[in-house]
Amino acid sequence: MWPGTKVIILLKHSSKGSAASLPQPSLQAHRQGFAYNMGYRYIFAAFCFWAVVVPLPPTSSHGLVRIGLKKRRLDVQSISAAGTARQEGIAKYCTKGLNYHMRSGGEDIVPLKNYLDAQYYGEICIGTPPQQFTVIFDTGSSNLWVPSAKCYFSIACYFHSKYKASRSSTYTKNGKTCDISYGSGSISGFLSQDNVEVGDLIVKDQVFIEATREGSLTFVLAKFDGILGLGFQEISVGNVTPVWYNMVQQGLLDDEIFSFWLNRNPDVKEGGEIVFGGVDERHFKGKHVYVPVTQKGYWQFDMDDILIGNQSTGVCKGGCAAIVDSGTSLLVGPTSVVAEINYAIGAKGVVSTECKQVVSQYGDLIWDLLIAGVKPDKVCSQIGLCIFNGTQHVSPRIKTVVEKANEKSGDNVVCTACELTVIWVQNQLKQKRTKERVLNYVTELCESIPSPMGESVVDCNSIANMPNVTFTIGERPFPLTPEQYVLKTGDGITAICISGFMAFDMLPPRGPLWILGDIFMGAYHTVFDFGNLELGFAEAA
Repeated sequence: MWPGTKVIILLKHSSKGSAASLPQPSLQAHRQGFAYNMGYRYIFAAFCFWAVVVPLPPTSSHGLVRIGLKKRRLDVQSISAAGTARQEGIAKYCTKGLNYHMRSGGEDIVPLKNYLDAQYYGEICIGTPPQQFTVIFDTGSSNLWVPSAKCYFSIACYFHSKYKASRSSTYTKNGKTCDISYGSGSISGFLSQDNVEVGDLIVKDQVFIEATREGSLTFVLAKFDGILGLGFQEISVGNVTPVWYNMVQQGLLDDEIFSFWLNRNPDVKEGGEIVFGGVDERHFKGKHVYVPVTQKGYWQFDMDDILIGNQSTGVCKGGCAAIVDSGTSLLVGPTSVVAEINYAIGAKGVVSTECKQVVSQYGDLIWDLLIAGVKPDKVCSQIGLCIFNGTQHVSPRIKTVVEKANEKSGDNVVCTACELTVIWVQNQLKQKRTKERVLNYVTELCESIPSPMGESVVDCNSIANMPNVTFTIGERPFPLTPEQYVLKTGDGITAICISGFMAFDMLPPRGPLWILGDIFMGAYHTVFDFGNLELGFAEAA
């Protein structure tokens, strides 16, 4: 592959489509300066033949290289399993880049994100001759890992392609061992080095993880072999240089950017494309709105507001932290906001008795304290529902329903319900509504807290009447229609519609945090500008 090129990776459904034909390099530059007389006719003909047969360096022709990838449809089981995993606290966002540490043996330990609901994946090759693997291109992690031929005792390894170092002439031993923890199981392995082929790009001497043990159900059920992370090196296990960094450092690309177009139409074969080194102008409308990356690690930025219909939720005063994650299908956010969205769209979750009891018994007092100017984070402790232990409350954050259900202390459950109530009442106070109306609304919100699995079911026949949900980014609105944020699985009487919003509460300092997954990226073409540390969003075409 010539240096300085663009690589386009086509995302497709499970059935592979043929790769689109490559555009032929222009001959205009070579035709200039040749005299069109009889003396040069044969020379010119021979040169034209050479120019067609031998491709020109893409630095001038900007040739596009395409490979076919796959997309799978989500089902209820995948979403429920993903919700359970996320709520159990095994999602990578809790600790990755913050708390991963060295074991006594010198190995890195880092929690792996939840990929049960991932949709888009494609093929790469490792080694010489190339060994093919299906991977998720994940902007929310930074390492490349695939199963190893030395994975003997894990069922998952028998269902996936395995890397065989002995068959590669470009393999270099590294050997450092590592664990990637994942809830009830983990992936264990060691580092190796070899050439990695992405499209027609060959990244030389890439360090990656050979997984020798896959203990999680995730990887038994997975449609992919491994993960190719496109996040920053700051969250890379063992500070390994990511594949994307090596693409740039080895001069394989024109520009230090890559872009995603995800095709959300389930009736077409093409699932979308990733372009390394540029963008495909056919896949977006208008101009991109760019915002700066606020914290390296994930592709993180600040949102200005979140609206349900035309009404602000009021939760982004001072900005809401968000990341764009191609390895997550849903829209993940704090329980308090997701419950409001689910209420507005008629999603049904689990009724929280504690929540209703707090509103009934303490709603008036919460109202009065907020009106009197008591800070929201002090209200529940003043009422006596949250105990301050000298450094923080017993319940220092708003926990998910699963955490509340598993909580041993009843006082902490009530504290959590109180904190939810305070947030909702505070948001409604900004709308200058009456106390009776606000408390009735908050009581109804209690019924829209997501279920323990995280998912909430909606009426498929009511989609047309649901409001838009808008994310304000860079002072520009990015609305999602009900057709975009509701996931539909099955057909006819077996059809089930699920809210694309899932609750997940993340501890400070990283949280609270929104995760904009494939639902958002499907609606908005996304540019990841590594050189300028920016993210760009434009309406997908």
